[in-house]
Amino acid sequence: MEDFILQMQNITKTFPGVKALDNVSFDVRRGEIHALVGENGAGKSTLMKVLSGIHVYGTYEGNIVYNGEIQKFRSTRDSEHAGIAIINQELALCTNLNIAESIFLGNEIKNKQGIINWPETYKRTSEALERVHLSINPETKVLSLGVGQMQLLEIAKAISKNARLLILDEPTAALTDDESARLLSLIREFRSEGVTCIYISHKLDEVMSIADTITVLRDGQTVITKARNEITKSEMISYMVGRSLTQMFPRREHHPGEVLFEMKDWSVDHPQIKDKEVLHNININVRRGEIVGIAGLMGAGRTELMMSLIGAYGNNIRGQAYYNGEKIEIHSSEDAIKNGICYVSEDRKRYGLILMQDIRFNVSLPVLQRLSKGGVIDDNELLKEVAEYVTALNVKTPSLEQLTRNLSGGNMQKVVLAKWLMTHPTVLIMDEPTRGIDVGAKVEIYNIMNDLVDKGMSVIMISSELPEVLGMSDRIYVMHEGSITGELDYRDATQELVMEYCTGEKHMNKNN
Repeated sequence: MEDFILQMQNITKTFPGVKALDNVSFDVRRGEIHALVGENGAGKSTLMKVLSGIHVYGTYEGNIVYNGEIQKFRSTRDSEHAGIAIINQELALCTNLNIAESIFLGNEIKNKQGIINWPETYKRTSEALERVHLSINPETKVLSLGVGQMQLLEIAKAISKNARLLILDEPTAALTDDESARLLSLIREFRSEGVTCIYISHKLDEVMSIADTITVLRDGQTVITKARNEITKSEMISYMVGRSLTQMFPRREHHPGEVLFEMKDWSVDHPQIKDKEVLHNININVRRGEIVGIAGLMGAGRTELMMSLIGAYGNNIRGQAYYNGEKIEIHSSEDAIKNGICYVSEDRKRYGLILMQDIRFNVSLPVLQRLSKGGVIDDNELLKEVAEYVTALNVKTPSLEQLTRNLSGGNMQKVVLAKWLMTHPTVLIMDEPTRGIDVGAKVEIYNIMNDLVDKGMSVIMISSELPEVLGMSDRIYVMHEGSITGELDYRDATQELVMEYCTGEKHMNKNN
């Protein structure tokens, strides 16, 4: 008899208007890395929320058998006490706390008098941070961390709970290649120590490199479970989407026109650290009908560059921005929109959506003035336009009244994109546009980008995934430590060459 640590039997979960899980069965052997893959909306995260007690016992049908016993989790605390820890795709840290406080929030280390033992708390925090290769002071405020560091902090938090079954939902989505490699190595260490891991990722190369077993979900149902050596990546994709995807990056021949937007001699100081310059004399441009990629390792300054442009980051901003050859002044996102520039943030939950509101509200928010006459919103026109964009982006939802918090991560991202497209921008800045999005939806987003560019829009794409940058960009700027180290035509760019610029090696060699 096989030694299963977990058996999820005939799990069915329904939300208003949609059946998210339909009789799903999912078995995990003790001490293995079991990958769970599928498109957005396939049910992966929902299944794990059932397992971890986020969706409590009684709100779903079926049984959770863990360590041979039927479990009736009524909270995440119940699942944690059983030895299960989940690291959700969307970050859920208390940014006003420091790292140690955040890691042990709700699980405080106390002495016999019930008083928090801070020396022990900081000691164990340092140990957890060391396990995830995050060299940072435990007293550092979470708010000051980048997205990648926050992801590692979430993992450290789970490790501190001594979990025997670790659920990782898109753990490397915001990490650099080096950070991802270290994390994958760490997960293999966990396996050697007897920890079982459920690994959810849209990065199929990672899945193929790390998983012992792979289960595919589609439309809320289990499609197939196979040992890693019994399935190829192309077969996995076919199971996921119900069709074969022969071209992951649907490159089109674009015909760029004149320079539409440019930044000259752009320098920015750190918003909190006095006299620290984070962006140094940046010069970039994008032509009409062109996709310009911005590559660089985490911390290179890619996001800071675009956020400083719209007045959302930095201090003592110096340099000039030009639109159609004319100098423009941008001090806020409202100014940017008026100049035809929109920024799609990498952090959709913090900056892109109002989660307690529905799709219609979120998508229409930036254009309510345009859709109003005499101060009265034209509801018919609003619904028509919102529906057009939601349909075009293939947002999986039962209705426009669906709360955005109930959408999968990929569908949240599509709603954010629809919101900004409603403003009819001419320059669209997309920061990690396919982060946390499945392979099928990625191709949809890429085709949307191509369609927009074919109509004369300019797209600036920031991405940590080099294949994406190489596969979709017409030109590529590479950043390293706040500077542009290289500019490449896509025909001349290779992963190796871009990485040399990313690390500063090519730039330094050129200057020597």
